This record gives sequence, C-alpha cells and structure tokens, in this order.
Amino acid sequence: MPPPAAGGPCRFRQAGAGTEVGVDAKVTLRDVARLAEVHPATASRALNDETRGLVREETARRVEQAARALGYRPDHLARGLKTRRSSTVGVLVPDIMNPLFPPILRGIEDRLARKAYVALIGNTDNDAERERRVLEGMRDRSVDGLIVATARRHDELLTDAARSGLPIVLVNRVVEDHVLPSVSVDDQLGIRTAVAHLARLGHRRIAHVAGPQSLSTGHGRYLGFLAGLQASGLEVDAELVTFAEAFSEPEGFRCAEELFSGGRSFTAVVAANDMLALGVLRSMRGRGISCPADCSLVGFNDMPLMDRIQPPLSTVRLPQYEVGAEAAQVLLERIADSQAPVKILYLPPELVVRESTAVPPGD
Repeated sequence: MPPPAAGGPCRFRQAGAGTEVGVDAKVTLRDVARLAEVHPATASRALNDETRGLVREETARRVEQAARALGYRPDHLARGLKTRRSSTVGVLVPDIMNPLFPPILRGIEDRLARKAYVALIGNTDNDAERERRVLEGMRDRSVDGLIVATARRHDELLTDAARSGLPIVLVNRVVEDHVLPSVSVDDQLGIRTAVAHLARLGHRRIAHVAGPQSLSTGHGRYLGFLAGLQASGLEVDAELVTFAEAFSEPEGFRCAEELFSGGRSFTAVVAANDMLALGVLRSMRGRGISCPADCSLVGFNDMPLMDRIQPPLSTVRLPQYEVGAEAAQVLLERIADSQAPVKILYLPPELVVRESTAVPPGD
C-alpha cells in the first residue's frame, strides 16, 4: 500500500490489534516499516545517515515519507543502548560572551548535524575547577566525544580524559606535546604577517600586548611577534611587551596603560586578539592618543563587528566557521575509529587591513 502524501491524514490498523492508531499515538519504527511495506531493519537503515547508502534510494524515500506521515521521532535513548552511543558531543568554551565563539559553534553544530549529532555547550569562564566540573558533567551524560576550546599548553585534565578512551579534539588550541588532535590557525604566521605589514608602513618601534602564555594562542602569537621583528630587521625590546592574564578587554586596557606609562616610545601595537585590541583602543582614547595618526593598532581573530568600530580594526582573520566545522569533522572521524591518527590541522590566517593602521607620525 503506497504511503499517504506528506502532511496528510494517516491512520492505519495495527495487525491483530483491532484499533486504529493516529498521529498522536506513540509511533514506533515497526509502525513506519509496516506503512512503508519494508522490514524494520530496512527502515532503520533508511533513517540513519550512516547506513542510508545501504538502502535503495526509492525505498529510502518511501520510508522517510512514512516516517513524516506518522510523525515518527527516533528513540535516541533506545538506539544508544544498542550502539553504546548517545549522538551527543560536548563542547567546552572559555567564554561564551566572547564574539569569537558563536561562529565557531555554528560551524561545529552544522557539521555535527550531518550525522544527526547534537552539541551540548559548556562555558568554563577560564576557571580550571569549573572546567573540571563541566567536563565531568559531560561524561556523566555519556557524550560520545568532546570538542574543547579551553585547553592549556600542558593540560593533564584533558590528557587523562583522552587516555580513558573519550575522543577529544581541540579547537583554536594546541597542547605542547601534540597528543590530542586539534584544529586551529597558524598563530605565528598570523602575527608575523601583522608585524610585516606595520614594518612596510615604516614603523620601527612596535609594541605587543601578548596573550596568556599558558595558552597555545598566547604563546604562539608571542613567538610570532619576536620572529616578525627579526624578519623585518627590527629591534626586539622586552620593555615593549606586556603579558595579559586573559584574552579580555580589561586586560588589554591594563596592558596598554602599562605600555603608555612605561616611558618607551613606540608607534604601533600588535594585540594578541581583538578583545585585547579593544582594551588598547580604550586606553588610547582616555589618553587622547589618536589611532592611527599617533599610534597604529592590529588585532587578531577578526571578530564580528570589528569593521564597525572606530576606527575599523586591522586584524588577522581566523576562519572561525571553518575551524569549528573541521574540528567537528575530525571528532566524528575519531568517534568512528578510535585508532585514527592524531591530526593537527592549521588553517591559514589572513591579514585584513582596515583604518587602524597607517604610516607612523612624522613620515
């Protein structure tokens, strides 16, 4: 019997039951199979993205029509008991309020959705104890794996979790010994590109607001700053480097105040991320320093709306959506094969030149 048109009324009589079942009743996979006139195993394969290819396309469409007509919803709990998978992935971020992360999360969710996975988001507020509790909560909910944006260069918590067999992929972070798969950008290359841009404009005294050195992003960008100065034949002056304790606007402001009150002259600042750059810009405004007429400024990440501030910020673009999507893909591969090789992927950064950089004053 052909399935009814999608969205139309659907009532059928269960074999041996003697009663009609409507769309409001609890519909099972067996009900879908009966309406589509296939075996329940075939219906199961047709409704599973991973096994749909084993079913003829015409049969798969018939099963999908029957499922829609009946209002069938897969019982993920029952499936999880059989497959020992929950179809959920935990995602740990250090600060959900940071505009960097929504595009990354969108990339993660879109890629996971292709395999019918759901992401559970956990915010750690850059607090190690909270991170431990969130991670344990994710494991208690039997997530199939973790995507983590909170890793430190040496992270025993994540290393121990991975040793226990939980698939883990880092996003926008790398651990020092490369034992965990990761997807990020080439931080050193990005900052070297920013320094080279300022050197071409004629800047010779360039300061750096560095990120936390416990994080790969902060440390890698600091090393890139030093390498960029050397490649451009510029002096490395330790007095022109300040280290932020967090990638935050208040820390950017604090570090900029330290630089401007230090008595050392400079005509440009490279900030390790856009949030720090916003803090530097606030310090400039408070001191009556014009950007870029008196001092140029470059950030990192190209967060949303960085082209809308005044002046629009020159920054190193991190392909945020793509980083998230690739991290999700690597995790799905490790869930499918726990022996898959450890991938360390670096996506290329891109310098975006806007109005916060110009030739130094006097040139």
